[in-house]
Amino acid sequence: MEEHQIINPGGGEGIYGKVHFKNQAVGVIPIDEEGNTWLVGQHRFTLDTFSWEIPEGGAPFGEDILKAAKRELQEETGLHASQWEQIMMMHTSNSVTDEVAYIYLAKELSAGESNLEETESDLEVKKLPFSEALNMVLAGDITDSMSVAGILKVSRLMAL
Repeated sequence: MEEHQIINPGGGEGIYGKVHFKNQAVGVIPIDEEGNTWLVGQHRFTLDTFSWEIPEGGAPFGEDILKAAKRELQEETGLHASQWEQIMMMHTSNSVTDEVAYIYLAKELSAGESNLEETESDLEVKKLPFSEALNMVLAGDITDSMSVAGILKVSRLMAL
């Protein structure tokens, strides 16, 4: 966390706080040949609520982003993919953090064993038609910014 004393656009004094993370954010939207996807659900301490999200995690600076995406997909769902496409780069909350997120579309999936981290021991995994995940976004049942943006982007790509 950094604090910056600034002069705001109106000429007055102000303070900006900036959160800088040790990792870059990475998310994956896996789509199988039948049009299904996978969501992961967990309790989010900061919001004190359960959250459905795409498989996502962190990539330390210097680590290959695609390698991190592959690791997160396998860790959380057990899935492996042979086709990968980066579909988005976004700033997760540019008013308070410089965090950058990368979102991938993963296809040509094969099943394997998950390898959850200690903090993910209560993770729930759900396979569902992609259209249902999109409906969850539109209904406000998915609120995680990376999940919302990624699912909306994939819905647009699938419509073209």
